[in-house]
Amino acid sequence: MGYKKKTILLAVVAVFLAVLYIVYDLKGNIGYVLPRRIIKVVAILITGAAIAFSTTIFMTITHNRILTPSVMGLDSLYLLLQTVMVFIFGSGSFVLMNSNVNYLISIGCMILFALVLFRFLFRGENNSIYFLLLIGIILGTFFSSITSFMQVLIDPNEFMIAQDRMFASINNVNGDLVYVSIILFVLISLYFLRFYKYLDVIGLGKDQAINLGVPYDYVVKHLLVIVAMLTSIATALVGPITFLGLLVVNVSYEFLKTFRHSYLILGSVCLSIIALIGGQFIVEKIFTFQTTLSVIINFVGGVYFIYLLLKENKSW
Repeated sequence: MGYKKKTILLAVVAVFLAVLYIVYDLKGNIGYVLPRRIIKVVAILITGAAIAFSTTIFMTITHNRILTPSVMGLDSLYLLLQTVMVFIFGSGSFVLMNSNVNYLISIGCMILFALVLFRFLFRGENNSIYFLLLIGIILGTFFSSITSFMQVLIDPNEFMIAQDRMFASINNVNGDLVYVSIILFVLISLYFLRFYKYLDVIGLGKDQAINLGVPYDYVVKHLLVIVAMLTSIATALVGPITFLGLLVVNVSYEFLKTFRHSYLILGSVCLSIIALIGGQFIVEKIFTFQTTLSVIINFVGGVYFIYLLLKENKSW
């Protein structure tokens, strides 16, 4: 089976699971239950697409299938922002209780952080992408340390509020935020079309891309901004899911056996939707909401991450 047929198969499975999740065991007040399920599915579609989309681009830029956008420190910054809001304003404050305000503050701060980071690190001509990743890892560790310090100081009851923000959750997603996320995702995707044609060439390496006429630094800067925006949307909408991108993009590479990004991105998005819907189904039907979606995804992704490390170690 060629990669085109495999991509179509993944799309069909993703659509089937989405429809199945909406109609499965649909009973009671359908007028109340059905819209909530549709909102959940749409939130999963946006989150899965944003994470897979951004991770595929990021791995192409870094030429490394182990690195994900989370190394830039955006997930750690999100957790720090939520903790700071509880620490300064309290759990009953307007900025924390109003999900619209919280969403705008979170996504605005994460995008601003990424833009400032890129601005300072790309001022010179010889700055490497790996220097950016190193700074991102250092800042992410710094944010995590401050978050842990603040969580020790706040009231235990308010700590529970902050802790809820640390895990991704589809169940309580705000419908208004889903609509805003759709608009942002569409706008970012349209902006990405300007640089889509360069991805296959960038995948060959920096020197080869420059030799083939690609304005490498210009394209990479804009692609990193797109990655930061997509990651911010997904994180602010449902919370951090660390290993989802690593899992679905690597499985997409192994399953499709192609380096054409038009199919890799679509395949990764479909796999991401399949993983999220499958994980949400397990949370609701098997664990009866005793665990969270991010715990399941991170467990499977963590095991796969160890497998990738062992595989890379053998290749050395």
